[in-house]
Amino acid sequence: MSSPTESFLATRRGKLMLALLCLVAFLDFVDGSIVNVALPTIQRELGLSMSTLQWITSGYLLTYGGLMLLGGRLADLLGRRRILVVGTMIVGIAAAVGGLADTSAILIGARAVQGVGAALMLPAALSILTTSFREGSDRTTALSVWGGTAGLASAAGVFLGGVLTEGPGWRWVFYVNTPVCVLVLAVIPMLVPNDRRNEIRGGFDVFGTALATGGLMLLVYGLVKAPEHGWGDVHIIVTLGVSVALLVAFVVNEKRTDNPLVPLSIFRIKGLAATNVTHLILAAGMLSMFFFVTLYMQSVLGYSEFETGNAYLPVSLTIGIAAGIGAKIFAKTGTRAVIVGGALIAGLGIIWVSRMPTDGSYITDVLPGMLVMSVGAGAALVANTTAANAGVPGEQAGLAAALLNTGQQLGGALGLAVLTAIATSHTNARLAGGAMPADAMTAGFQRALLLGGIVCVLAAVAGLRAANSHGETASDATETIAPHTPVTNAG
Repeated sequence: MSSPTESFLATRRGKLMLALLCLVAFLDFVDGSIVNVALPTIQRELGLSMSTLQWITSGYLLTYGGLMLLGGRLADLLGRRRILVVGTMIVGIAAAVGGLADTSAILIGARAVQGVGAALMLPAALSILTTSFREGSDRTTALSVWGGTAGLASAAGVFLGGVLTEGPGWRWVFYVNTPVCVLVLAVIPMLVPNDRRNEIRGGFDVFGTALATGGLMLLVYGLVKAPEHGWGDVHIIVTLGVSVALLVAFVVNEKRTDNPLVPLSIFRIKGLAATNVTHLILAAGMLSMFFFVTLYMQSVLGYSEFETGNAYLPVSLTIGIAAGIGAKIFAKTGTRAVIVGGALIAGLGIIWVSRMPTDGSYITDVLPGMLVMSVGAGAALVANTTAANAGVPGEQAGLAAALLNTGQQLGGALGLAVLTAIATSHTNARLAGGAMPADAMTAGFQRALLLGGIVCVLAAVAGLRAANSHGETASDATETIAPHTPVTNAG
């Protein structure tokens, strides 16, 4: 048994636990983008309309973003290992059903259920990480690897989607999840201690849970449907209006109830609100880039799914390397400088990509800007994740993780909805002016990417108020999972 002062990460079990938790993160984050490259093939084979096709992606985003807060709170209250196991089982089963699907209803339903599982898995895994690696240097390294994994997965999803779609077929985009989930389930009892269920005094905040889940799901739904129907559509206005009303009612309820889903006192932690806002804005600008660049490579440059996937391999590697370097920098300077600098670099990289012409080249017009973006994003993501966990008590680690990742999902949905509408409007205007389809489409992508880069610059401004952690957190003293105690297999 290790002493409290000995580095847990230096032990074999510590390294294996970190690898397991990052595998969970990679699985959940990669599922957000791995399907995108396969969508044209799925559309052809299942005969889907464009409006139906988008729900293969949106169905996952809807439940993932909408239920994340609930997943984080359940992890804190009912036990993080327990919720991680349940979420992993749901993801594995839903992925197998999605791979076997022969109708759009089954496929979309499977993706929605997969999002439910991911909403349970991710906050549970991140809170296990922050409560297990107590020492400052251990926490810094662990969060650095986690942050790098999160950034890498977004790009790796496109790469894996292209390789699998042109290789064994699009169904393997789903099948590949199941054996990974089985591996995770087999290893969890060996590495993750069985934390005790916290006592829930006075019951669970059922009403607040209903308000938050309903409000978030309607918000994501409205954002996803807005580009299709138009922001002025009555249905969209009503949907977004009701979502805002539910979320306002949720805040009022949290102030009054004795057992809130989200204790608002958590926002008294210095810099926590700013880091969540920064994460949301950064996701809005950065994640949209993958969408538009993928469309550009396939629709304008004529790349196949396999070629498109391979084009993201340098991006994945650069994000991982930048995350490691960023962690070394903020251990000396603090997280704030890395967040601000990283977001600025990411924004400049996206703005560089926005200059891509219709007759462009991947090597000269796409790759340089994407690499610059990767350097900034890798550093900013790991620094912001570390700052978001600074000072969070152990009993609220799941909630803090859920807040951060809810912000990322909402930011991604908001950025994609707004920038898609802008790209479509600009493309249509160019077509009406007599431009060739490829030129008009590229012009739309350029406009959206330019604004996406500017959004990332705004994330840098928000990051000025983020916590300036060097990797040590106040929750070191409020441990709820003891990584150095004997592992129990009790469920």
